[in-house]
Amino acid sequence: MEKPSQSSQEKRQQRIIELIKRDGHIRVSELSELLDVSEITIRRDLILLEKKNLVERTFGGAISTLRLNKENDYYNRYQLGLENKDSIARLAADLIEESDTVFINGGSTTSHIFRYIEQDNVRIVTTNAGCIGQIKNPTIKLVLAGGLYRIQSNSFVGGFSNDIINQINANKTILGVDAISCRHGLTAPTHQAAESTRLMMDRTIGEIIVVTDHRKIGLVSNFVTAPINRIDTLISDDKLDPEFIKELEDLGIKVILTESVE
Repeated sequence: MEKPSQSSQEKRQQRIIELIKRDGHIRVSELSELLDVSEITIRRDLILLEKKNLVERTFGGAISTLRLNKENDYYNRYQLGLENKDSIARLAADLIEESDTVFINGGSTTSHIFRYIEQDNVRIVTTNAGCIGQIKNPTIKLVLAGGLYRIQSNSFVGGFSNDIINQINANKTILGVDAISCRHGLTAPTHQAAESTRLMMDRTIGEIIVVTDHRKIGLVSNFVTAPINRIDTLISDDKLDPEFIKELEDLGIKVILTESVE
């Protein structure tokens, strides 16, 4: 078999990157069929692309590893996939039990959760400014960990926020994320967001729940929040890559999916 030229290999790998970026994930068998080369060739390509941090391999394929170098505007993010975020938030709220103390961080998905918390005597500690006016049950105690307000994330960050978080032991934490992958874990575009979220995780004696739609999977941002194995449960939509789900479940992470709304 004739060895492919370097230029044809580069063209094929560029096409692989384009396909993964388009779909978020793709299987080796699909790439093999689409590009008319053997699965062994595709796997070699993926190994090389992963070494360059351009993709992240899964058991049967690959997911994108796109750099999220800056924080996207909250109000633009809030408008994306509203129905899916709302469904994910409902499932997260259902995991809260009576008398729980729960951390909830900033984010466009977590901002949907507050209106669905119905259990009695729950204490919510949050940096999310979207909580204001959302709580309906009068027995719920809402603690806003206020500090420096960032309009980009509609949340509070900094020393004042962290001082409040550091005085509380929660038995659950519900986190929105900017970027998540098995290899790089949870990452954030600002060190303040990573720090506050990491502190919430450290102050939790119990379940850590991540809520995100499939678009955040495989993204990598500037500041490390925590490795993937620090979380216990991931709630997402049903467009999540099955291979990514398998990787999470192999790590002992529970995956809960809601039906996507087109």
